[in-house]
Amino acid sequence: MDPLPQPPYYAVIFTSQRTPGDQGYGDMADRMVALAAGQPGYLGVESARGDDGLGITVSYWRGPEDIAAWRRHAEHKVARDTGRSDWYAHYTLRVAKVERAYAWAREDGNQDPRP
Repeated sequence: MDPLPQPPYYAVIFTSQRTPGDQGYGDMADRMVALAAGQPGYLGVESARGDDGLGITVSYWRGPEDIAAWRRHAEHKVARDTGRSDWYAHYTLRVAKVERAYAWAREDGNQDPRP
C-alpha cells in the first residue's frame, strides 16, 4: 500500500455513467491517467467502474491551482469534450479538501490506524 500524502490536499471526485460500447474510451482513460501523473501537484488516482457502467474516479492534487492547470490541459480538454459527446450519459464532478487521512492494512493487526 502506498503511503498517503500529508494533508491538506485536494480530491477531485468524478462520478460518471458510461454509454454502451468502448468507442476509444479505454485508450483515452489510460492516456489521461498517464498524462495526469506527469502534471505538477498530482498525487495519485483511485478508480472503479461497475458492470452497469457507473464509475467513480478520485484524483488527488496538492492544491486548487494544480487542478485548474489540469483542467486547462489541451489533451484533457479533448477527452472532456469527447466524454460529453460519446462516452458519458451524465457525470458529476466534486472538488473536496482532504483535512485528515489514514489507512489500515491487514498486516497492521487490530490496531486503530487513526493518529
